[in-house]
Amino acid sequence: MLQKSKNRTSPISHPSFRKTNPFGELTEQQFLSDYWHKKPLLIRQAFPDFSTPVNPDELAGLACEEEVESRLILEKDGPAPWTLECGPFAEDRFASLPETHWTLLVQEANRYIPELALLRDAFDFIPHWRSDDVMASYAPVHGSVGPHVDQYDVFLLQGLGRRRWMINPDPVNADNLLPNTELKIMQNFNADEEWILEPGDMLYLPPGVAHYGVALDECMTFSIGYRAPSHAEILSSFIDDLVPDLADNLRYADGDLQIQKNPGEITARTLTGVHNILQQALSDKSRINRWFGRYITEPRHSELPEERESHLSPAEFRTQLEQTGWLIRSEYSRFAFIQEDEHVYLFIDGQEYDLLPSWVYIAQLICNHRHLKLEMLQSWLDDNVFIELFCALYNHAKFDFPDASWIPLK
Repeated sequence: MLQKSKNRTSPISHPSFRKTNPFGELTEQQFLSDYWHKKPLLIRQAFPDFSTPVNPDELAGLACEEEVESRLILEKDGPAPWTLECGPFAEDRFASLPETHWTLLVQEANRYIPELALLRDAFDFIPHWRSDDVMASYAPVHGSVGPHVDQYDVFLLQGLGRRRWMINPDPVNADNLLPNTELKIMQNFNADEEWILEPGDMLYLPPGVAHYGVALDECMTFSIGYRAPSHAEILSSFIDDLVPDLADNLRYADGDLQIQKNPGEITARTLTGVHNILQQALSDKSRINRWFGRYITEPRHSELPEERESHLSPAEFRTQLEQTGWLIRSEYSRFAFIQEDEHVYLFIDGQEYDLLPSWVYIAQLICNHRHLKLEMLQSWLDDNVFIELFCALYNHAKFDFPDASWIPLK
């Protein structure tokens, strides 16, 4: 029976997660050209000799924590078929679960399990701004979240036990959903292909492919997901960003108004004026670029670690960096940069930093590397502006120094 446990014994450096090409004989570029956003791909032993870095009891322990987003999905034995429960959960909830037909999901597990953060490095040929999170799931035999469709790219890595995956790439009608449930589960699903995945096997699914995974025994799966904002999200966010900066005296103007034969008509001349207003709002490419950098690095749930209670001074920060030799990027934060002719814009958690063009190397380091080694930064340590920036980012919990148990990958 699943029980809550907080004690993790696996090492921080996990051999199964060392940077590797998980696509077998396919190169990364072949995968992008032939499969990414196009069609499913099954990779046997994408991570050979894989062993899960978190056991079911440890996952249950996470699901009891206040700050962790977790869900239980009960196909049977709930108040209704396909019941959804949201965490945090009381410890005794797990003792009362049925023996079969349920699933525990923990979102953003990469925040809490360092090995899962490292797992994402195997996919760093995909732009980092597309990366969402690693979701961890546990299910007993027959456990499932039902047949459904996702609107994002996902790699489904089997971590423990066996799971049968069934897919159907045909379009899913909007009316093919079960009523009276919060979950978007398909009423009718016919498998076009199916496979049984064992630890280390991985299935890639592009958006829109219906899929149905069922645990054949005690089972853990790790879902490495990639966000794809909808057009509605992009447009509404940009408008929200733009509108506060528009002066109130900027209004529709028709100083060239002519007498109309039909006063009830909205004329082509009027519509041209409206189009011009909209086109003018979209004509500033630099503003759009900078808005997107802020938008795409915003925290998923606006939940960030609080600023450190005890701040380091720039001199103290430099001393500690030289002593530890490493900086570790926070898994709670999102990083990206944009390079323009005379600017380098660094974006962290929706905040924008306007850097000098000569700082492009620093922007690349911050955004490309999860772990920053002292050697990468050595030539900048005498630059006071550099030390002040990194010290401020550390004090705002965007970076951490490793603790004594941390073992870097070679």
